[in-house]
Amino acid sequence: MNFGKEIYEQAADIIKISARKGYRIIVAESCTGGLISAALTEVSGSSRVIEGGFFVYSNAMKFKQLGISEALYMEHGSVSKKMAYQMAQGALENSNANIALGVTGIAGPTGGTPEKPVGLVHICALQKNGDKFEMKYIFRGEDRAGIRIKTVGEALTILKQIIDENQYA
Repeated sequence: MNFGKEIYEQAADIIKISARKGYRIIVAESCTGGLISAALTEVSGSSRVIEGGFFVYSNAMKFKQLGISEALYMEHGSVSKKMAYQMAQGALENSNANIALGVTGIAGPTGGTPEKPVGLVHICALQKNGDKFEMKYIFRGEDRAGIRIKTVGEALTILKQIIDENQYA
């Protein structure tokens, strides 16, 4: 699979640093459909770092696989800062990882609203010790594939930032 040089290099850096620090990573993703996990596992040696991934596209899967409450969904929706955080937290709780990434968004071309437009993405990197890094993006002028690839790149950037900044997971 070819994600391009920049994404591959980001993933390779994450794997190298995480292996050195003894980190185990789990990914919970919806709008990217497993692309973040695929980018990370494209790197040789990723099995020393990657615990696994949850591809939870439907809300029912978020509830069942990650233990997300229907009340949270009803209050904040499936694309929100709180949902990204809960996805990361649920992934940590259901794995042996010490760092999780939660990603949710609207890749389009349908599904957007004035409050939550196509291109809206929430990303949360969370360490088992509670440290987190959260970002919200609105990728405008992109088609579905473009939104998903930009999301992969930004998710890897956030993941690298949390592993660089923290000494202990």
